[in-house]
Amino acid sequence: MEQHEQYLDWAREVLRTESACLNEAAESLDQYFVHAAQAVLACKGRVVVTGVGKSGHISRKIASTLASTGTPAFFVHPAEAAHGDLGMIADGDVVIAISHSGESDELTALLPALKRKKITLISITSRPTSTLARTADIHIKVAVSREACPLGLAPTSSTTSALAVGDALAVVLLRARAFTPDDFALSHPAGSLGKRLLLRVGDIMRKDDALPVAHAGISIRDGILIMSKKGLGILIIVDENQRLEGIFTDGDLRRVFEKYDKVTGMTLDEVMHPNPQTISTDKLATEALKQMEDRHISSLLVTDEENRLIGVVTMLDLLNARIA
Repeated sequence: MEQHEQYLDWAREVLRTESACLNEAAESLDQYFVHAAQAVLACKGRVVVTGVGKSGHISRKIASTLASTGTPAFFVHPAEAAHGDLGMIADGDVVIAISHSGESDELTALLPALKRKKITLISITSRPTSTLARTADIHIKVAVSREACPLGLAPTSSTTSALAVGDALAVVLLRARAFTPDDFALSHPAGSLGKRLLLRVGDIMRKDDALPVAHAGISIRDGILIMSKKGLGILIIVDENQRLEGIFTDGDLRRVFEKYDKVTGMTLDEVMHPNPQTISTDKLATEALKQMEDRHISSLLVTDEENRLIGVVTMLDLLNARIA
C-alpha cells in the first residue's frame, strides 16, 4: 500500500471512530440533560463554562456557541478562578464544569467555593462516580468506548463528544427560546454574516437622481438616451405621480430591433413591460437576492404601498454589499 493511501486509511479510521462515539453519546442522553437545559433556561444570571487542558478548549467553544445563540455565557479558566476570577461568578449563575475524568485538580479545588455560592453546578464527565460528578447538582455523562488515538491517550473521541453535547445543549436552548435569525444577527453585526441577516433593501437601493426614469409617452430614442446615461441597463416608466407603469430593459431593446424594422415614432408604452417585479424598502436584502434569482432578473424596483417608485436595487448592488 502506498504511503498516501495509508494516511487516508488512518484518517478515515479516526473519523469513523469519532462518528461511532457521537452515536453512543446521542443514545446515552437522558433526563439529566433535560434537567440541565431547564436549569439554564431558568437561569437569571449567566452561564459560566470552565475546564482545563483539552476540556478547557472545548469549554471555550461551548461558551462562545451559547453566547451567540441567545444564552449569555463566558469561559473562566479554573486556575485563574482560584486566583480571583471566582468573583466573576455570581449568585443565580449556572456553572458548567467539563472534565473527562471528573478529577481535574484545578476544578475539584474550586468545588468548595462554588458550593458556597447560590449557583447551579452542571458537570460533564465520563465518570458518574467522580468527585466532580458527585458534587454537581446535575451530571451529564459523556463516555466513549475508545479514543480515536491508537495509543488510547490523546483526548480525541472524548473531546469531540463533549463538544457535540455542548452544541446539542446550545441548539436545544436556541429552539426552546424560539431564537430567530434576526436575534442571531444582533450578536454577529460584523462581516458578511451580519450583512446578510440585517441589511435591508432600503439600505442599499439607488434613489433620486440615480434612477433612470421616463414617462410612457416619450419616444424609444429619448428613452434609450436616458437609459444609457444612468448606466443600469433599465428604464423605469412612471406616471405624473411617480406611480409605476412599466420597465424597459437592455434585453427589450434588442428584441425591439429584432422585431421592428423601424422604431421612429414608437413610444415606450408600446414596448415596455407593464408589470415589473417590485420589492419594499423594509425587506431583507437576502429576500431581494432570492427574488432576482427565482425570476432570473438583475434588478428590482422599490415601491411604497401606493406603488410609487422609491428606488431600484440591482444584482451589482447586492454583490457590492457582499449579499450575493
